[in-house]
Amino acid sequence: MPYSAVMSLRDRKRARTRRALIDAATELFESRGYDETTVADIAAAADIGARTFFGYFASKEELLFPESDSRVQATLAAIADRGPQEEPADVLLRALTRVATASDEMVSPLAVLRTRLIRTVPAVRGRALQMQFDAQQEIARHLAQAFPDRLDRVSAAALTGAFIGAVSGALQALLDDAGRPDDPETVQKAVAGAAAVALEPWRAHTARNRVS
Repeated sequence: MPYSAVMSLRDRKRARTRRALIDAATELFESRGYDETTVADIAAAADIGARTFFGYFASKEELLFPESDSRVQATLAAIADRGPQEEPADVLLRALTRVATASDEMVSPLAVLRTRLIRTVPAVRGRALQMQFDAQQEIARHLAQAFPDRLDRVSAAALTGAFIGAVSGALQALLDDAGRPDDPETVQKAVAGAAAVALEPWRAHTARNRVS
């Protein structure tokens, strides 16, 4: 069998195991409680060994945020392939559309559970805050580098904070009101709208600078 085909099969198997772990953890956290569920419990429910679990996730907390890194990478990719006329706020909004199109994880049962656990479990809340901080730092750094004539480190950090805060706040409010939404597209549009509102002052400021 060609090496590329072997890798493809291996990647598909890893993806299935990863999905099984996420599904098992979601069910166990709901039925038993987060603190009462161990890594060994999750691994057993997914039919793998406990040591194998750590080849996919570093901890229970990390498992609750399975797509966080891919979202950051999608945002960095949008910055890297920006158009010549795109402004920083426009790039961030395009990145959000790209992420929402690629996955509906933000409105999955895990997302609803994660929102509740962030409020009730200190370890999960701490992990969420750390990941949000790290994401803001990395995205802001790339924005400042990509738009040196528009942003310095402080303004890039402020813009990124407004963007991530709007997305996070809107999503939490929607999940609180609706539980698990039946229409992911409606939620995605609402989140995108909230982000656009938050970034409108930046876009207006850019437009004024262009005129002047």
